[in-house]
Amino acid sequence: MIGRFPITDIAPVIHFGSEIIGVKAVPHEKISVSAVVTREGHDALGIHALLFDPAGQEVQRVPMREVWPGTDRYEARLTPPDTGNWSFAIEAFDDPFHTWVHDAGIKIPAAIDTELCCTIGELLLTEALSINKSAGSLLAPALKALGNKKLPLHERFESATAPAIKDYFDRNPIRRFVTTSKQFPIRVEPTRALVGAWYEFFPRSEGAVRNSDGSITPGTFKSAIKRLPAVAEMGFDILYLPPIHPIGKSFRKGKNNTLNPIASDPGVPWAIGGEGGGHDAINPELGTAADFAAFVAAANKLKLEIALDLALQASPDHPWVTSHPEWFTTRPDGSIAYAENPPKKYQDIYPINFDNDYAGIVTEVLRIINFWVAQGIRTFRVDNPHTKPVRFWQEVIGAINADRPDVIFLSEAFTRPAMMHSLGKAGFQQSYTYFTWRTSKSELTEYGTEVAHNSSAFFRPNFWVNTPDILPFHLQSGNPAVFAQRAVLAATMSPSWGMYAGFELFEHIPIRDGAEEYRDSEKYEIKVRDWEGAKKAGLTLAPFVAKLNEIRRAHPSLQQLRNLEFHPTDSEQVLAYSKREGNDLILVVVNLDPIRTQETTVHWNMYALGLAHDLFAVKDLLDGAQHNWSPHTFVRLDPARPVGKIAHICQVLI
Repeated sequence: MIGRFPITDIAPVIHFGSEIIGVKAVPHEKISVSAVVTREGHDALGIHALLFDPAGQEVQRVPMREVWPGTDRYEARLTPPDTGNWSFAIEAFDDPFHTWVHDAGIKIPAAIDTELCCTIGELLLTEALSINKSAGSLLAPALKALGNKKLPLHERFESATAPAIKDYFDRNPIRRFVTTSKQFPIRVEPTRALVGAWYEFFPRSEGAVRNSDGSITPGTFKSAIKRLPAVAEMGFDILYLPPIHPIGKSFRKGKNNTLNPIASDPGVPWAIGGEGGGHDAINPELGTAADFAAFVAAANKLKLEIALDLALQASPDHPWVTSHPEWFTTRPDGSIAYAENPPKKYQDIYPINFDNDYAGIVTEVLRIINFWVAQGIRTFRVDNPHTKPVRFWQEVIGAINADRPDVIFLSEAFTRPAMMHSLGKAGFQQSYTYFTWRTSKSELTEYGTEVAHNSSAFFRPNFWVNTPDILPFHLQSGNPAVFAQRAVLAATMSPSWGMYAGFELFEHIPIRDGAEEYRDSEKYEIKVRDWEGAKKAGLTLAPFVAKLNEIRRAHPSLQQLRNLEFHPTDSEQVLAYSKREGNDLILVVVNLDPIRTQETTVHWNMYALGLAHDLFAVKDLLDGAQHNWSPHTFVRLDPARPVGKIAHICQVLI
């Protein structure tokens, strides 16, 4: 049954198969809920959004407002204050006070049933006082005036419809014939599930030394500790490490993915498993368990969270190959199938067959995750989750988060949108995205709108500017302005963004023309980078990145996803958008042309900004300059100047 009043098309309600799963949120994040609500006739209808805590108690009630006149779609924002399994519902009710205000406001001036109108008003105010006696100081004088026939009719009516009284009934309506929808879930997770600045490096490269004979002494956890302060100084929150496990020797890849490695080639970290063990072991070339613990402790001391790679695959030397051969696919010739992405072949990696001993694989993966959680790890970057059954992730992540809701999983799934969205619904807190390839104004506007508004109920984006696997074409020029531009976009459009080491040094050489892969990729060899030399020469983006992360940390609006709004500009090479959280209003204008100066006018949507005045002062957070802007603001951005002038990131001085 639909109830006394039809409440339909409730959103956000996330269907996943036959289940309704929780809308994604973090504490204090505003969630927009809406519904279509109708009733017969013309009497006033009250509509509220209700928030229920994990114990099922109503803790928040917000009046809903019509999104657009005549649509019957109503909207409100709810704000859960803490983590847990919350829920929301929509309530509709007959609102006799507002019906009376409307009807009496027409009849009394027309001298129709005037005394009857006043009597109805008296009865409503009397009922309101019986519900809340503490409102007597406000309502009693109005009630007395309504019944005073010596006063002119318009004064009697106006006394009962003064702004303060209307406001009271807006907040405390008389509710009749209450109809309440069913409750729909909200999954409120730790803030880290939404907000974070990620940095990726290979421990074996940090502290690596090139010797006089050309050989390389690899880095270890001990030497990589020395790099941690620089990562922290850039303002990153999370340091992600590629797999730290023993690397197989069978079919080991050489430099640039060749099949003829030499003895000194370290192997691909994702070819997991060897004599030293599998997914619960540490590559002895990186150090011992004690060295890893010291590395984690040093990072945590600098307020860096360590994220580990969870790559569910094995090298031919992994212990699983012997102990659980049924976990892999055996081909008709008796060989085990290796990973392929034709024409690419990964002979050093065996994919897992989840249709053989599914329960046993689930048990083993849970054991591995819990093992690393016991070592202090709370964040996992999951390699290629789209090549495993979605059901598997729903079961595994659900089991882990049931005991440890503070554990976060990032999906590395550059694949079809439907699969990326399914993984988000299955439980992944974050996902890599298509931002890496979105470059034009239209592409960025469309994709930003999608992730901020269309899919944010079940999909949280993490905007990575590059990865060890991906050197986007737009970075291959090596132009520092491109790197600065992409960092600005990623750091301000999304509350989570990521950067792989070398980006700040403008590394940009592809393996060949037409390929989006690095030459001399760190996946296959150890990189020796001269961080200090680049710093002394000023050939690093690190100070600019540090400034971006400093701005992000200082401004709550940049730590939100659903508040992204785009604004028109007169140039296809200039993108403008805003983010607001309370009184924190940030305006961003980016030159998408890294070569030429762009001049244009930005047309700010003042209603969307929440600004009522035509002129407003802003402070550019990149260079400290102050400007007076208007609804139609002329801007000039010169990429040839210091990288700060590729964009404005301005705080409105409210």
